[in-house]
Amino acid sequence: MFAIVEIAGLQYKVEQDQKLFVNRLKGEKGDKVSFDKILLTVNGSITVGAPAVSGIVVDAEILDHVKADKVIVFKKKRRKGYQVKNGHRQSLTQIQITGITGFEGAPKKAAKKETVKAEVLSDNATVNFSEDHELNYHLKKNNLSQSKENRETLITLGKAVKVELEKTVLTHEEVDAAIVKNIDQFKALNK
Repeated sequence: MFAIVEIAGLQYKVEQDQKLFVNRLKGEKGDKVSFDKILLTVNGSITVGAPAVSGIVVDAEILDHVKADKVIVFKKKRRKGYQVKNGHRQSLTQIQITGITGFEGAPKKAAKKETVKAEVLSDNATVNFSEDHELNYHLKKNNLSQSKENRETLITLGKAVKVELEKTVLTHEEVDAAIVKNIDQFKALNK
Protein backbone atom coordinates (compact mmCIF):
# COMPACT_ATOMS: atom_id res chain seq x y z
CA MET A 1 0.00 0.00 0.00
CA PHE A 2 1.46 3.34 -1.03
CA ALA A 3 0.36 6.78 -2.16
CA ILE A 4 1.80 9.61 -4.22
CA VAL A 5 1.29 12.81 -2.26
CA GLU A 6 2.14 16.44 -2.93
CA ILE A 7 4.07 17.98 -0.03
CA ALA A 8 5.28 21.60 -0.20
CA GLY A 9 5.01 21.66 -4.00
CA LEU A 10 6.87 18.39 -4.65
CA GLN A 11 5.50 14.89 -5.23
CA TYR A 12 6.64 11.95 -3.09
CA LYS A 13 5.84 8.24 -3.09
CA VAL A 14 5.11 7.39 0.55
CA GLU A 15 4.38 4.22 2.53
CA GLN A 16 3.56 3.44 6.15
CA ASP A 17 6.47 4.18 8.61
CA GLN A 18 8.64 5.71 5.86
CA LYS A 19 11.05 8.53 6.78
CA LEU A 20 11.78 11.23 4.23
CA PHE A 21 13.13 14.74 3.88
CA VAL A 22 10.83 17.44 2.46
CA ASN A 23 11.10 21.20 2.06
CA ARG A 24 10.80 23.08 5.37
CA LEU A 25 7.34 22.75 6.93
CA LYS A 26 5.75 24.93 9.59
CA GLY A 27 5.57 23.26 12.96
CA GLU A 28 7.81 22.11 15.77
CA LYS A 29 9.60 18.84 16.37
CA GLY A 30 7.03 16.19 17.36
CA ASP A 31 4.04 17.94 15.75
CA LYS A 32 1.56 15.94 13.68
CA VAL A 33 0.85 17.06 10.11
CA SER A 34 -1.56 15.68 7.51
CA PHE A 35 -1.60 15.98 3.73
CA ASP A 36 -4.82 15.71 1.74
CA LYS A 37 -3.55 16.33 -1.81
CA ILE A 38 -3.16 12.66 -2.77
CA LEU A 39 -2.54 12.17 -6.50
CA LEU A 40 -2.57 8.35 -6.62
CA THR A 41 -3.19 5.47 -4.23
CA VAL A 42 -2.51 1.75 -4.50
CA ASN A 43 -4.33 -0.50 -2.03
CA GLY A 44 -5.08 -3.66 -3.96
CA SER A 45 -6.47 -1.45 -6.74
CA ILE A 46 -5.07 1.69 -8.30
CA THR A 47 -6.99 4.94 -7.77
CA VAL A 48 -5.87 7.95 -9.80
CA GLY A 49 -7.08 11.40 -8.81
CA ALA A 50 -8.29 14.09 -11.16
CA PRO A 51 -6.35 16.04 -9.91
CA ALA A 52 -6.56 14.61 -6.36
CA VAL A 53 -8.16 11.56 -4.75
CA SER A 54 -10.86 12.64 -2.32
CA GLY A 55 -11.23 11.08 1.11
CA ILE A 56 -7.62 9.86 1.47
CA VAL A 57 -5.33 11.51 4.04
CA VAL A 58 -1.63 10.91 4.73
CA ASP A 59 -0.66 11.56 8.36
CA ALA A 60 2.94 12.27 9.36
CA GLU A 61 5.03 13.37 12.33
CA ILE A 62 7.80 15.97 12.21
CA LEU A 63 11.03 14.36 13.41
CA ASP A 64 13.51 17.18 12.91
CA HIS A 65 14.37 20.40 11.07
CA VAL A 66 17.74 20.15 9.32
CA LYS A 67 19.82 21.74 6.58
CA ALA A 68 20.96 19.85 3.49
CA ASP A 69 24.58 19.58 2.38
CA LYS A 70 26.18 22.76 1.10
CA VAL A 71 25.93 23.45 -2.62
CA ILE A 72 28.66 25.68 -4.06
CA VAL A 73 27.53 28.25 -6.65
CA PHE A 74 30.61 29.51 -8.53
CA LYS A 75 30.38 32.07 -11.31
CA LYS A 76 33.33 33.17 -13.42
CA LYS A 77 33.94 35.17 -16.58
CA ARG A 78 37.36 34.39 -17.88
CA ARG A 79 39.86 37.12 -18.68
CA LYS A 80 37.60 39.72 -17.02
CA GLY A 81 38.70 39.36 -13.42
CA TYR A 82 35.16 38.38 -12.38
CA GLN A 83 34.46 35.49 -10.10
CA VAL A 84 31.84 35.00 -7.37
CA LYS A 85 31.57 32.08 -4.99
CA ASN A 86 28.38 31.50 -3.01
CA GLY A 87 27.13 28.60 -0.97
CA HIS A 88 23.60 27.41 -0.27
CA ARG A 89 22.12 24.99 2.26
CA GLN A 90 18.49 24.06 1.70
CA SER A 91 16.25 24.00 4.79
CA LEU A 92 14.57 20.61 5.14
CA THR A 93 12.17 18.87 7.48
CA GLN A 94 12.48 15.19 8.26
CA ILE A 95 9.09 13.52 8.61
CA GLN A 96 7.86 10.01 9.27
CA ILE A 97 4.64 8.75 7.68
CA THR A 98 2.40 7.45 10.47
CA GLY A 99 -0.56 6.33 8.35
CA ILE A 100 -2.56 6.48 5.15
CA THR A 101 -6.29 6.59 5.95
CA GLY A 102 -9.60 6.74 4.12
CA PHE A 103 -9.47 3.61 1.95
CA GLU A 104 -13.01 2.35 2.73
CA GLY A 105 -14.71 3.77 -0.40
CA ALA A 106 -11.78 3.57 -2.83
CA PRO A 107 -12.22 0.03 -4.24
CA LYS A 108 -15.90 0.67 -5.06
CA LYS A 109 -15.09 3.84 -6.98
CA ALA A 110 -12.34 2.11 -8.95
CA ALA A 111 -14.72 -0.69 -9.97
CA LYS A 112 -17.24 1.85 -11.30
CA LYS A 113 -14.58 3.59 -13.39
CA GLU A 114 -13.45 0.28 -14.93
CA THR A 115 -16.98 -0.58 -16.07
CA VAL A 116 -17.39 2.83 -17.69
CA LYS A 117 -14.09 2.45 -19.56
CA ALA A 118 -15.12 -0.98 -20.86
CA GLU A 119 -18.26 0.47 -22.51
CA VAL A 120 -16.43 3.25 -24.37
CA LEU A 121 -15.69 2.32 -28.01
CA SER A 122 -12.85 3.73 -30.05
CA ASP A 123 -13.54 6.17 -32.89
CA ASN A 124 -12.42 3.57 -35.45
CA ALA A 125 -15.10 1.12 -34.31
CA THR A 126 -18.02 3.57 -34.52
CA VAL A 127 -19.77 5.33 -37.39
CA ASN A 128 -19.92 9.12 -37.53
CA PHE A 129 -23.10 9.96 -39.46
CA SER A 130 -21.99 13.56 -40.06
CA GLU A 131 -19.08 12.42 -42.26
CA ASP A 132 -20.06 11.79 -45.89
CA HIS A 133 -17.05 9.57 -46.58
CA GLU A 134 -18.14 7.12 -43.85
CA LEU A 135 -21.67 6.99 -45.25
CA ASN A 136 -20.32 6.52 -48.79
CA TYR A 137 -18.11 3.68 -47.53
CA HIS A 138 -21.13 1.76 -46.21
CA LEU A 139 -23.21 2.45 -49.33
CA LYS A 140 -20.40 1.30 -51.64
CA LYS A 141 -19.78 -1.78 -49.49
CA ASN A 142 -23.41 -2.84 -50.05
CA ASN A 143 -23.36 -2.02 -53.81
CA LEU A 144 -25.63 1.02 -53.46
CA SER A 145 -25.49 4.41 -55.16
CA GLN A 146 -23.54 7.05 -53.22
CA SER A 147 -26.16 9.70 -53.95
CA LYS A 148 -27.35 12.39 -51.60
CA GLU A 149 -30.72 10.69 -51.24
CA ASN A 150 -29.12 7.42 -50.15
CA ARG A 151 -26.91 9.24 -47.60
CA GLU A 152 -30.01 10.97 -46.15
CA THR A 153 -31.85 7.64 -46.04
CA LEU A 154 -28.88 6.08 -44.22
CA ILE A 155 -28.85 8.95 -41.68
CA THR A 156 -32.56 8.51 -40.89
CA LEU A 157 -32.08 4.75 -40.74
CA GLY A 158 -29.16 5.25 -38.33
CA LYS A 159 -31.30 7.41 -36.04
CA ALA A 160 -34.03 4.76 -36.02
CA VAL A 161 -31.53 1.98 -35.21
CA LYS A 162 -30.04 4.08 -32.37
CA VAL A 163 -33.51 4.47 -30.85
CA GLU A 164 -34.29 0.79 -31.38
CA LEU A 165 -31.04 -0.41 -29.78
CA GLU A 166 -31.02 2.39 -27.16
CA LYS A 167 -27.46 3.42 -28.03
CA THR A 168 -25.81 6.75 -28.72
CA VAL A 169 -23.22 5.39 -31.20
CA LEU A 170 -23.36 2.52 -33.67
CA THR A 171 -20.60 0.17 -34.77
CA HIS A 172 -19.85 -0.56 -38.42
CA GLU A 173 -21.37 -4.02 -38.08
CA GLU A 174 -24.66 -2.62 -36.75
CA VAL A 175 -24.88 -0.13 -39.63
CA ASP A 176 -24.19 -2.85 -42.21
CA ALA A 177 -26.86 -5.09 -40.66
CA ALA A 178 -29.38 -2.21 -40.78
CA ILE A 179 -28.60 -1.57 -44.48
CA VAL A 180 -29.07 -5.25 -45.37
CA LYS A 181 -32.33 -5.38 -43.40
CA ASN A 182 -33.73 -2.25 -45.12
CA ILE A 183 -32.11 -2.60 -48.57
CA ASP A 184 -35.39 -1.82 -50.37
CA GLN A 185 -35.40 1.79 -49.09
CA PHE A 186 -32.22 2.68 -51.04
CA LYS A 187 -31.75 3.47 -54.72
CA ALA A 188 -29.75 0.82 -56.54
CA LEU A 189 -26.32 1.48 -57.98
CA ASN A 190 -26.47 3.02 -61.45
CA LYS A 191 -24.69 0.67 -63.86
